[in-house]
Amino acid sequence: MISQRLTPCLWFDNQAEEAANHYVSIFKDSSIKAITRYPSAGQEIHHQPAGSVMVVSFELDGHSFTALNGGPLFKFNEAVSFQVNCKTQDEIDYYWERLGEGGDPKAQQCGWLKDRYGLSWQVVPEGMEDMLEDADAPGAQRAMTAMLKMKKIDMDALQRAYDGR
Repeated sequence: MISQRLTPCLWFDNQAEEAANHYVSIFKDSSIKAITRYPSAGQEIHHQPAGSVMVVSFELDGHSFTALNGGPLFKFNEAVSFQVNCKTQDEIDYYWERLGEGGDPKAQQCGWLKDRYGLSWQVVPEGMEDMLEDADAPGAQRAMTAMLKMKKIDMDALQRAYDGR
């Protein structure tokens, strides 16, 4: 039975289980659903030890994900990221801190961060796109200028800039 039509598959070298457990520890209502291991069959193709973790199916806050141990061939880059919409500054602070633990501090700007596995996340306040929607509006221009100076988003500072205060 298909519970979610689209499921992101995250390619890891060999940290799929570790990463899935890390993400599950951060998001409420999250869990590991299944772990599939490499068989001895096909070892000449997959080159992984029989019994090692191949795929981890997990759920974050009601959304299904798959983590694959596919080897070092592919790496994450900023072309794909996951957006975490937050209602409060406390939520922004929490997700920013937890997702950014061990990540690349140089890859932080405008609410974006890169985690310890190289995966990019956007930790943003809900409704931020409403502030920035009309690019010609003075409030949107002020909010954009303020946001471009931020690493972690400061909701109050963003709102003050939007309001012209």
